[in-house]
Amino acid sequence: MGVTAKWAGSRLLLRRLRDVMAGGGSAQERLDRIVRLIASDMVAEVCSIYVRRAGDVLELFATEGLKAEAVHHTRLRVGEGIVGEIAAYSRATALADAQNHPNFAYRPETGEEIYSSLMGVPILRGGRVLGVLVVQNRTSRTYTDEEVEVMETIAMVIAELIVSGGVVRRKEQTPADGIAIAPLRMEAVKLNAGLAMGRAVLHRPYVPVGRLVAEDETQEQDRLSEALAAMHKSLDDMVDQADSAGSGDHVDILKTYRMIAQDRGWIKRIREAISTGLTAEGAVVRVQDDTRTRMKNVQDNYLRERLLDLEDLAYRLLQHLAGGDAAGTGGALPENAILVARNMGPAELLDYDSSRLRGLVLEEGSATSHVAIVARALDIPVLGRVKGIVDRVEAQDHLIVDANNGVCFVRPGEDFRAAFALSMRTFEEKREAHRRARDLPSVTRDGVAVDLMMNAGLLIDMPHLHESGAAGIGLYRTEVPFMVRNDFPDVEAQIDIYARILDQAEGKEVVFRTLDIGGDKVLPYFEAAEEENPAMGWRAIRIAMDQPGLLRTQLRAMIRAAGARPLTVMFPMVAELSEFEYARRLLMKEVRRCADRGHPTPAMLKVGAMLEVPSLAFQIEALSGRADFLSIGSNDLLQFLFASDRGNPRLDGRYDPLSPPALGFLKHVIEACRRAGIPLSVCGEMAGDPLQAMTLIGLGIRRLSMAPASVGPVRSMVRSLDAATTSSFTESLLEARGHSLRARLAGFARDHGVSL
Repeated sequence: MGVTAKWAGSRLLLRRLRDVMAGGGSAQERLDRIVRLIASDMVAEVCSIYVRRAGDVLELFATEGLKAEAVHHTRLRVGEGIVGEIAAYSRATALADAQNHPNFAYRPETGEEIYSSLMGVPILRGGRVLGVLVVQNRTSRTYTDEEVEVMETIAMVIAELIVSGGVVRRKEQTPADGIAIAPLRMEAVKLNAGLAMGRAVLHRPYVPVGRLVAEDETQEQDRLSEALAAMHKSLDDMVDQADSAGSGDHVDILKTYRMIAQDRGWIKRIREAISTGLTAEGAVVRVQDDTRTRMKNVQDNYLRERLLDLEDLAYRLLQHLAGGDAAGTGGALPENAILVARNMGPAELLDYDSSRLRGLVLEEGSATSHVAIVARALDIPVLGRVKGIVDRVEAQDHLIVDANNGVCFVRPGEDFRAAFALSMRTFEEKREAHRRARDLPSVTRDGVAVDLMMNAGLLIDMPHLHESGAAGIGLYRTEVPFMVRNDFPDVEAQIDIYARILDQAEGKEVVFRTLDIGGDKVLPYFEAAEEENPAMGWRAIRIAMDQPGLLRTQLRAMIRAAGARPLTVMFPMVAELSEFEYARRLLMKEVRRCADRGHPTPAMLKVGAMLEVPSLAFQIEALSGRADFLSIGSNDLLQFLFASDRGNPRLDGRYDPLSPPALGFLKHVIEACRRAGIPLSVCGEMAGDPLQAMTLIGLGIRRLSMAPASVGPVRSMVRSLDAATTSSFTESLLEARGHSLRARLAGFARDHGVSL
């Protein structure tokens, strides 16, 4: 059966619905005619429309087949019964035997006990569930996928009537209905540090779609072609503009975004939706609703990012269909705008006027999401995973973004805003003081030098190396650039990445950590089985040993990129000596291979390992003469030491890095490295916290690597510190008892004028 024949009935039904919606009568009368029309066309004894009201209640608004007295009387909570479940999960359901389904909720006033089968679809608008459309049959009936798709298209048309036809009060259509406008404190994940205060701007404004039902399919297909061509040209212009401003990861992301805009499968789905009888705008919205539904059920970060790009492109395409150019979104921004979004694509962020944009708050988002990377390139504070932020914020609400501590304040009082403004001024003054001090030596009052290095993972991080005055890159996470790509870069692509990093380092040392993939860092194009405990599973050096070609490709690229310059390589997640020796042998093979082919080889090669697995701490003596250095990854090391998953919120804060067992173990590692003659550094979160960094120096650490924003505060701490006095005090605490030594260490800092 061809597409035209397949959808003939759908087109006829859509035209009839269009006539009903355009006709006279109240919204209730039109709903009543719609359910009769659908029941007849779908050959169903029952058709019902449930509308979502304030308080997450689904009210029966119209029915053909159920008892008339049930209308406006029967109500279900979202999540209650089969209808409530459809609303809760935004998911179509088709059941041949609905009454025996475990979620069936019987309502005696409806008389539905005589109906066996049920098909229901969510009524969606802008990603929000406005209601549920249901058909039922007396006999057991298996509904086809085609019938479900027809119902979903009809539901999209009904959504327009609910929104614009006065079915419910407009206030009830807004997600924030029923939510108190009191001030809120919302926890978040820090995606880019900084402080900001301003007015909320909700992304994105709705683009009116006008007609949904088409008169002429050919004309709609032509309109789509024209809009696609205009959109592709505007994206080409955006990429060219970004490219001319300088290379970087965000440019690569925009190029990937442009490529996705040409996705044949996505365009084909829109064209097929037009063939069902929808206008070009209606078809885009139909496919966009499908994308949003899929996003709710996808956990894979790469797939979610891809679906998000498609959703954003749909919005962009709608603007072109409406006659706009999808640019200039930020024209109406207030002077101090805080952008609030469920999520968004990288190109859309660039549509806003960055001179007025002070912060970005995302309901979803991750540190490696495309929009977060572009925001970092613009130096905008970003908070992610702020649960429910879109539903709880109104346009122009006062917002405070504390991306240093992972908190968003919604509608703070005037006194609080004034106090925060003072904090912001103080923060800026301190940051300016740190900038002025960036060239001062990181030396304690008693003359002990402490190397302050910087952690990085993307090219856009590199300017911070010189801005912060860091001595070098103590940890370059090579997996991060790969996590924002569609496939594994070949040797030439990797050579380009590493060479640009070394060029921008301008002679300062860069410690390249080989790929630490697996666990929570999954490359979308690398197949890995699901694991019950991924943090301690098949990851990092373990993958490299099982698939040596992956590691050899990366090592080859690093050697070629370095040329005759020095090269420092570090292997992650090493649990025993044999793993380190295996990886080191592969590295030396690649050095010889490079020399045999006439390429220059590194003038100096340093090879080290990350100490994250406690077992390696008992083999340090055996590493003497083999490892040029070790670097403690405190995040993983402490979670393994305490057998405490650092991603589990129930365990957050339960174990303190400044506790007797943690400090005692670190002291054991420091002493073992001293005896073996192996230089030791720390590159986890402990290194960037001034109090914890002070403690590490007291234990004997002389090299710390941290986030760029931490370099200045830690330098101030180092320059205010007497290392000998700190060492004596810290070591006196190692035999202490108790859960934490934090209070005693903070008291020492206070008493001795240590800048924290």
